[in-house]
Amino acid sequence: MSNDTEPEEPVGKLEVWCAGKEWCPVTTTSSLICKKWHPVIIHRLLEHGPSGFNELKENVDGISSKVLSDSLEDLGEKQLVDREIISEKPFRVQYSLTPHGESLEEIIYAMQEWGLEHLTEPSEKSSSLV
Repeated sequence: MSNDTEPEEPVGKLEVWCAGKEWCPVTTTSSLICKKWHPVIIHRLLEHGPSGFNELKENVDGISSKVLSDSLEDLGEKQLVDREIISEKPFRVQYSLTPHGESLEEIIYAMQEWGLEHLTEPSEKSSSLV
């Protein structure tokens, strides 16, 4: 019998090929979230909560439908995002963060803060150099 006051089970650890190596935690974490759109998708799900595909596409400015679809599939395979079918007709899917995805909150917001503090738009002179 389930008791509503029981604490949730802790999130299990993800299996990785380099476990036990000193550099493994940094390498593995970066491999999970360091594709161009992955941190943005995670950030938007943190900010807006569970979202449908079109809502998420609107919230991730500049991403194509194909890249969003591929990114969500990859994040799902990495156990960071859940995909739930809400209805068959009309077909509707909702994406949300798993407990592993939610546990990235501090990292994602630290990335945002660092960017706000250290990044600026390029000047005309420097943009012509790129």
